[in-house]
Amino acid sequence: MKIVEIKNIVRKDVPIYYRRLYSGVAVLELVNKPVETPLDFQIEHKPTGQTEIGITLSQKIDYPLVPLQKELKKFIGDLDSTGKLPV
Repeated sequence: MKIVEIKNIVRKDVPIYYRRLYSGVAVLELVNKPVETPLDFQIEHKPTGQTEIGITLSQKIDYPLVPLQKELKKFIGDLDSTGKLPV
């Protein structure tokens, strides 16, 4: 399993300043077959200084969910730390 990219990322307006909501399309490579799935994700900054990433997939994928979410959270965390998410 490989995450190729998350495209069409759009930030949703939320009045809570420590929570950012996004939607996009994840492009995955599962067993050498490309798969695109819509997803929503949120990045929340905790009072302790940590960030928590939550993911909601809009359609079922024929792949174990726990490793997929773990890799997506890592990928989204990398996008956030490098400043590649919309402001």
